[in-house]
Amino acid sequence: MNENADQAFVETVVKAIVDHPDDVKTNRSVDEMGVLIELTVNPEDMGKIIGKEGRTAKSIRTLLRVLGAKNNARVNLKIIEPEGGKEVKATEETPAESPAEEKSLEEGQATEVV
Repeated sequence: MNENADQAFVETVVKAIVDHPDDVKTNRSVDEMGVLIELTVNPEDMGKIIGKEGRTAKSIRTLLRVLGAKNNARVNLKIIEPEGGKEVKATEETPAESPAEEKSLEEGQATEVV
């Protein structure tokens, strides 16, 4: 099997997930700890690669571990964060959840919090 199969695998999977496949770049390096694949994507695609609670990234890493075990190698994936990553700002006020709740708040009626 080709020794760069792990890098090609990551590129193929990630390009299928993201909106900007031309911006997907991988860098493969080998040291005493094993193989390290560094992944760089468009900043807009970071959420898609990481996934909800990191599930997508964890799944890609699991598949890489399986591929590495097949070739007797330890393969790790490092996702490179873009410079000046997006910062989530908290809002001062939280809007009403539904139009009915909003109307009852305007009329001064109490709403039940569940």
